[in-house]
Amino acid sequence: MGTQRHIAGMAILKIAKMGHPVLRQRADAVDDPTAPDIRQLCQDMLETMHDAPGTGLAAPQVHVPKRIVIYLVSAARASLAGTEEVEVPLTVLINPEIEPLSQEVAEDWEGCLSVPGLRGVVPRHVHIGVRATTLTGELFEREAKGFHARVIQHECDHLDGILYPQRMTDLSKLIFNSEERHWLRPASAEGAA
Repeated sequence: MGTQRHIAGMAILKIAKMGHPVLRQRADAVDDPTAPDIRQLCQDMLETMHDAPGTGLAAPQVHVPKRIVIYLVSAARASLAGTEEVEVPLTVLINPEIEPLSQEVAEDWEGCLSVPGLRGVVPRHVHIGVRATTLTGELFEREAKGFHARVIQHECDHLDGILYPQRMTDLSKLIFNSEERHWLRPASAEGAA
């Protein structure tokens, strides 16, 4: 019998898909980050993110218009992103605020649990600062670079009703995941029959 990923007391929530009104609105601030219902929501979001599977999840994606983001950067994902990337443990951001710490912007592929089956090339700031509140009500401040910064920006966009295709500058780079092979093969093979 395989290992069971579900944890007692946690629920897998339904993920809102592009087009649902909850994904187009600005989420409300969380008044009390220490409230039991907020802690339960974060636990359910974690279970949902693992089940999906995903790297991050914002509360609007599970039909809750609150300013909450959870994410992690696994060691495997960090190693794929480059030598400067590091593993980031599970992080919960409540009422997050982002500030670009440099003008440098880079493009890279992104996918989204609310936009299943698609991915696109999205420009994002390379180096950001984030300030938020934790589940214990404490101030949280962190700098993030590269993929880590990209994840935070992507998830925080959900809090303002923005999906990654809205950030794209070239919609010809919005593709189905099943067609990714055409973008990864060498240019010399493009004309081959």
